Amino acid sequence: MEFYFLVFGVVVLLSTLFAMGGVGSAVALVPILHFLGVPFDMAKATGLFVNTSTTITATIMNIKRRVLDFKFALPLALSLALSAPIGAYLSQFVPEKIVKFLFLLFLLFAGSMLLFGKREKKFDLTERWILPLLGSGVGLISGLLGVGGGSLLMPILILLGFDPKKLAVTMSFVIPFSTFTAFLTYLSLIKIDWLLIVISAIGAILGGYLGNYVMHYHLNQAQIRKLIGVLLYFIAFKIGISLV
Repeated sequence: MEFYFLVFGVVVLLSTLFAMGGVGSAVALVPILHFLGVPFDMAKATGLFVNTSTTITATIMNIKRRVLDFKFALPLALSLALSAPIGAYLSQFVPEKIVKFLFLLFLLFAGSMLLFGKREKKFDLTERWILPLLGSGVGLISGLLGVGGGSLLMPILILLGFDPKKLAVTMSFVIPFSTFTAFLTYLSLIKIDWLLIVISAIGAILGGYLGNYVMHYHLNQAQIRKLIGVLLYFIAFKIGISLV
C-alpha cells in the first residue's frame, strides 16, 4: 500500500502543477510511473485512463454550454477514436526501446512548444479534409505512447491556420475518444492493475481541481508553463539516459 500512497501523492502534485499551467499531465505521468517501477505498458494504460477521466468533465460542460462546433469536432473525434486503438495494438510489436525513444521525441516537442512555441498561424490550410488525416496520425501516436495527443495536434492545427479558441474547446471533446478507445485495447492486451488506475484517476481529478483553484490567485501562467516545459525536458533526458 505504501507504493500506492506514493503514486497518489505524485499524481496529485503533477496534476496540480500541470492544471496551473493549463496543460494535461499524462505526458509526464506515463514516464514518471515507469520510473517508479510500473511496467511501461501499464503506465501507458494508466495515462490513457487518467486523460479520459480528467477531460470528460470539460467535454460535458462544453456540450451543456453549447460552445462546441460538432461539424468541426466530429471528424477529429472519429479519426482519433478509430486510429488510437490501432496504435495501442501495434505497441505490442514495436520494441520497447523504440517506443521510449519516440516518447522522448514527443516530450522534447511538447516541452519546446511550452518554452519557445508561439501559437500563431503560418499557413492558411483550413480545409476540413485535413482534420481526419491529422486525427488519424495523431491517434496512432496517442495509442502507441499512451498520451492524449492534444499537445501535438493543437499546435499543428494552429500552425495551419485554425482558430485557437475553437481548438481549445474542441481538444477537450476529441481527446477522450482517442484515450478511452486506446485504453480498451490495452485492457485486452495486458493485465490491468485496477487499484493503480483508480488511485491515479482520483489523484489526477483532485490535482486538477487544486490547480484550477490555485490559478485564481493571479499566478503567472506563462512562467508555470515554462517550468512544465523544463520538467518535460528533464524527463526526456532521464529516458535518454535509460536508453544508453
